[in-house]
Amino acid sequence: MLVKIPLPAPLAEGETLEERLTSAEIEFRNVTKRYGEVAAVKDFSLTVRRGEFLTILGPSGSGKTTALMLLAGFASPSEGEILIAGKSVAAVPSYRRDQGIVFQNYALFPHLTVSRNLEFPLEMRGVKAHERSKRVERMLERVHLSDFRQRMPSQLSGGQQQRVALARALIADPPILLLDEPLGALDRNLREQMQGEIKSLHKEFGKTTICVTHDQEEALTLSDRIVVMRDGRIEQTDTPEALYDRPATRFVANFLGEANILDDADFKVESDNELPAGTVAMIRPERICIADQAARMRADAQQRQAVTGTVVDMIYAGPLRKYHVRVGSGVLITRQHVGSGQKIFQPGDEVRLEWLRSDLRFVRA
Repeated sequence: MLVKIPLPAPLAEGETLEERLTSAEIEFRNVTKRYGEVAAVKDFSLTVRRGEFLTILGPSGSGKTTALMLLAGFASPSEGEILIAGKSVAAVPSYRRDQGIVFQNYALFPHLTVSRNLEFPLEMRGVKAHERSKRVERMLERVHLSDFRQRMPSQLSGGQQQRVALARALIADPPILLLDEPLGALDRNLREQMQGEIKSLHKEFGKTTICVTHDQEEALTLSDRIVVMRDGRIEQTDTPEALYDRPATRFVANFLGEANILDDADFKVESDNELPAGTVAMIRPERICIADQAARMRADAQQRQAVTGTVVDMIYAGPLRKYHVRVGSGVLITRQHVGSGQKIFQPGDEVRLEWLRSDLRFVRA
């Protein structure tokens, strides 16, 4: 699908960029977007605070990209309204919403050099030539591309193109930055480098940023808050730590990392608290310790639950070893940080798994 890149409106005579900037708080009020009989987004309500980095996370078809396109102005709500700085943007076209946008495929102008790609949005705003030149030089230095100013996009690596796209989105100093799967086209090592770069740029520029991704690690690394979507609706919104440690539903627990759901366990789950109605017990793999069945119990054994089982599989993943252990008719997963002197268990080994009862979490089924 060809997406038209929004061009910022030229400055009025005597107007400065600083005068145009307003509070970038964003609000979705009961927004629904239908395509025929299908509702891609359903009753979506969300407030994004000024200067916040918020990530919308979800699987394919969850509605996350549609929500971003509604905010960008590339689509219009079927119901509800979207407000920026307290004002509805229903009648405001995409090119007048004063937002920087970075797409997964970068959407750089292939016939323009790096410098001209960065200069273009300033030129469209009516910024004078000498000021454009100064801003381009400063931004190129900031994204470590000063030596690439005369290159064409086709002469750049994926990471360099991504930095150009970020620089172009930021150079006109818009109050809002929208990122649509910004690192999806990069390999793992480069993604991790660019995550650090995006985080650094957000800290420096303080833009209200909304990022759409299906990558859980990316969301956890970058975000002040995360919105998890499912089937067009918000499943849960919270900080990365709270979402991972205290997921509200089985879906969030399984989507944001790995989870051992204990609803079908062949053993009685011990808890310091009564199981809330309509919930099931869950524990993260890294909260489970693995040891020989005959190993001495820990000093805090009275605060723990222990079960015995048989190792089904051991997966080595660099800094971690992941064990799949059959307990009764089910399998529990535990992760162990690799360290010197520790025993390595193999398939068929009889082991004991134990965890603190306080590490149990209860999620809606």
